[in-house]
Amino acid sequence: MLSLRLARGAHPLVLLRRVLVTVAAAGVGFLLLCSLGYAVAHPEQPEESVVRLLWCAVPFAATVQFALAVARTDPATRPRDGLDALGLGPVRLSLLAAGSTALSCAVGGGAALLVYLELRGDLGGTPLSGTAKRLLDGGHALPWAGTLTLLGLLPVVGAGTCALALRPREPRRRGAHSGGGEAGPAPAPPAPDRPSYAGLPWGTAVIAMGLALEAYVGHAPAPEPGRLLALPGRDGAASPGLLGGWLLASLGLVLAGPGLTHWCGVAVAAGRPGPVRLLAGRMLQDTATRIGRPLGVLCAVASGALAAAELYGAAWEPSGPRPFGPLTGLGAAVVMACVTATAITAALDARQIRSETTTALLRLGIPASLLRGAAAVRTTVLVAVLAPLTWVIAELTALPLLR
Repeated sequence: MLSLRLARGAHPLVLLRRVLVTVAAAGVGFLLLCSLGYAVAHPEQPEESVVRLLWCAVPFAATVQFALAVARTDPATRPRDGLDALGLGPVRLSLLAAGSTALSCAVGGGAALLVYLELRGDLGGTPLSGTAKRLLDGGHALPWAGTLTLLGLLPVVGAGTCALALRPREPRRRGAHSGGGEAGPAPAPPAPDRPSYAGLPWGTAVIAMGLALEAYVGHAPAPEPGRLLALPGRDGAASPGLLGGWLLASLGLVLAGPGLTHWCGVAVAAGRPGPVRLLAGRMLQDTATRIGRPLGVLCAVASGALAAAELYGAAWEPSGPRPFGPLTGLGAAVVMACVTATAITAALDARQIRSETTTALLRLGIPASLLRGAAAVRTTVLVAVLAPLTWVIAELTALPLLR
């Protein structure tokens, strides 16, 4: 009830984020149901059914990340004095955020089930009934136990992730007071926060490992477009080394995101900067950790999409089979939409956090045009650095597979 009351009084942008989480959850639920329907209709092909189910893990993870970003930036889940006096401290607020996330994902899963059954022709009564019966393997009854289990995965995982990530953390104290009335050693000061650029060397090393692994195992021709998992490798399928190389390169981009953002700020503010460059550089350094990780995920997904387009485009014939089907397009759309929305949400959250600083600058007489110029400089620098890097990683990823 409290969650519904907070939702009614929330800002329209906050409500839009929750609706987007519901839409993304509906897309993931539809993909999971398609995998289940294929497994029921083709019991003699268990390996392909498992591959279809594993491919749903990428949209699933992207949706969980987006749901976490929305829950983290929700004003209703932030500690307040009034709610704390009523017994709603940080722990209960984190549970409230987890419950809201579970509800949004459950609503999306229910909508996906209704659409899936309607397109299969199991419900009837509308002009769309049975329009995709062949594509969705209609005519085979779905096991309700498996259906509810698959649709319940996203609400459970999303709620658990939000509860763990948003739980209050107490600073660790070193040392303790000894007994017998004697004062023990004084507690040591808390350890300094890990700098945002600390992950850049590790990210670079992981990217190099991934590219080296792909160069070592990828010596096959272009993939066959008729394959379900049409990546080049041993026996015409995708070898574990190739997939591992892709995952390592993507992980390296995610780890290097905060460091790249930090050093972009350092480069902008280097030398004798003017007010615009100084503000842009300092703000990039301050928000490197908050916006760097979502930007790294966005770059990783974009590089993977560019590499996949490069690989499949080499084997695409207009008269032959299509390597990308409608369900593949739906999964790619869910992933791209989620990672893009997560990056935008992180940027808006960083803007909200520095709102007091912006207000103080305006109170001091700083013109608003200067702040807008600093924002334009930050955006331009990030695009100028991350876009070429994403393209280079995509080309290096696809190069060993095209030889």
